[in-house]
Amino acid sequence: MRNNNKPKLIFVYNADSGLKNAVLDSAHKIFSPKTYQCKLCELTYGAFKEKKVWKKFRQESDVEMKFLHADEFNKLYKSKFRPAFELPVVLVEDQYELDLLMSHNTLEQIKTVKELIDRINRYIYKSIELPE
Repeated sequence: MRNNNKPKLIFVYNADSGLKNAVLDSAHKIFSPKTYQCKLCELTYGAFKEKKVWKKFRQESDVEMKFLHADEFNKLYKSKFRPAFELPVVLVEDQYELDLLMSHNTLEQIKTVKELIDRINRYIYKSIELPE
């Protein structure tokens, strides 16, 4: 069950949605991984499917998470928010605004999916007000 007091995390990939884009992204990861433009994609997905450790973290977390491709983010949040963020990013959403949790530059420094999960968990547990 999701707790409404916890933040909602929005993960925005630097890739567009759709089967054609997914196939092109997979090929890019395989044939030219050093030039692939989405660190968040690289951390959470292999060439063809979601990494098991990431999927387990996602499924077991009680924090709401939303995953958007660049085109989906643009459509939902239009230009009001988009110019402020170089993708990929991880955002925190409350009912009034979006705040930056992990910038493009921060994500570029993360080497493993475990490190990404650790950083997210540190934020989540720091944000939760524990009962006395």
